Amino acid sequence: MLTGKHLIAGNWVGNDQTFASSPAHGPSHDFSVGTPAHVTAACDAAEAAFPAYSAKTRADRAAFLNRIADEIEARGAEITEIGTQETGLPTARLEGERGRTTMQLRLFATHILKDDWLDRRHDAALPDRQPAPRPDIKLLQRPIGPVAVFGASNFPLAFSTAGGDTASALAAGCPVVVKGHSAHPGTGEIVAQAIDAAIKACDMPPGTFSLVQGGKRDVGEALVQHPCIKAVGFTGSLAGGRALFNLCAARPEPIPFFGELGSVNPMFLLPAALAARGEAIAKGWAGSLTMGAGQFCTNPGIAVLIDGPEADAFVETSKTAVSAIGPQTMLTDGIADAYRQGRDRVAAGNGVRSVLTTTCDLRNATPYLFEVSGQDWLANHALAEEVFGPLGLIVRVRHASEMQDIARSLQGQLTCTLHLDDADTDLGRALMPILERKAGRLLANGFPTGVEVVDSQVHGGPYPASTNFGATSVGTMSIRRWLRPVAYQNMPDALLPLDWAK
Repeated sequence: MLTGKHLIAGNWVGNDQTFASSPAHGPSHDFSVGTPAHVTAACDAAEAAFPAYSAKTRADRAAFLNRIADEIEARGAEITEIGTQETGLPTARLEGERGRTTMQLRLFATHILKDDWLDRRHDAALPDRQPAPRPDIKLLQRPIGPVAVFGASNFPLAFSTAGGDTASALAAGCPVVVKGHSAHPGTGEIVAQAIDAAIKACDMPPGTFSLVQGGKRDVGEALVQHPCIKAVGFTGSLAGGRALFNLCAARPEPIPFFGELGSVNPMFLLPAALAARGEAIAKGWAGSLTMGAGQFCTNPGIAVLIDGPEADAFVETSKTAVSAIGPQTMLTDGIADAYRQGRDRVAAGNGVRSVLTTTCDLRNATPYLFEVSGQDWLANHALAEEVFGPLGLIVRVRHASEMQDIARSLQGQLTCTLHLDDADTDLGRALMPILERKAGRLLANGFPTGVEVVDSQVHGGPYPASTNFGATSVGTMSIRRWLRPVAYQNMPDALLPLDWAK
């Protein structure tokens, strides 16, 4: 049952001002509008909970994460029903995303029972060293304090209330305050109910988790500026993320802002691969480009290839494959409007030619394909900006050298992909040093949609793909965002954190 309220330190809190959800289908529901006062209460409760929660054993925190996963699964049917209504995503997608969400929680439960993430280091004392003795120094990674998390519009589960940011922060020992996304408030509340049940079952401090719904810009600003918040996790637009990033940097105590903001995820089709497998690559690209109405941060919106007959064939095959994709419901009316604006911006670019034109209106998205020469691409930086939806731009270059120029011109990306065969190795070697500086994940002969949640994953990249090129929001390494190293010099064992003991 929905309460339509905020969860703050174990209490469901509302007020007189409400907003109505805007589902793709099904009934609308009313939710309390968040205020800076709600944020203050949640952050103060998180700070009050931090000493006790961070002192919990790793086994206790692992049991807590597993219990959250259990509670989410127990509400699986309810989550799927309201999630499909609010977002327009199909049932299979919601069920798959719920499985990824609970898997992430259990992955971190297993991860923190190991020792490597703690980065224990010990330089034993050398009392007889000359000319001066060396003290005993021990180092350990410690939780930083309360963390703010902003729910994402395109992942109502895996990147929202109990998504990867929340799971990794709780695993690290940090209480979390979530700013729920207004695109799916009902889904967010039910997941918050699951976390609340786990807090009570595992006897965790009530301020370990809070959810504040809705609200105007001042709510998000109050959250990142609250002095108890020590880091922020964000997935969303470049404009919104950059504004919050600037606020974090301008605080009296600046804090890290881990924002995932935008990426066009370019693919480079090298000549031998294009000649041998162009048709298969085109079909695969069409499927990746239009998956989920193109509403993925890893959507491969750009394909770069050398002009010629093979390029002509690639364009025609892509057009045929993409033409078969019917209208898809976008997550919100605002996202649909932004998609149409992006289409118009690309279409108006100098030298841009339409390959496939469709008609989309209201909350529906249909795919578009355009092509442009490498020279015109390089002359128009706006063509390198993300269009969030199923829009593809094919960049035809004159030769391998111009392909390298395209690579050098790129801003930071989440991913870059090479499609290559053995005969393309030399060109691949020339591109790799360029692309390594542009993206957090490099792929060969694949497509970037579908991000594995594993130890070796990097989901981040140079700005504007993310605001911190050394961080990832997916995989077990994401826990590092919520930790800081502390050195203990000549400290008695009785005063060391419990995590020091193996």
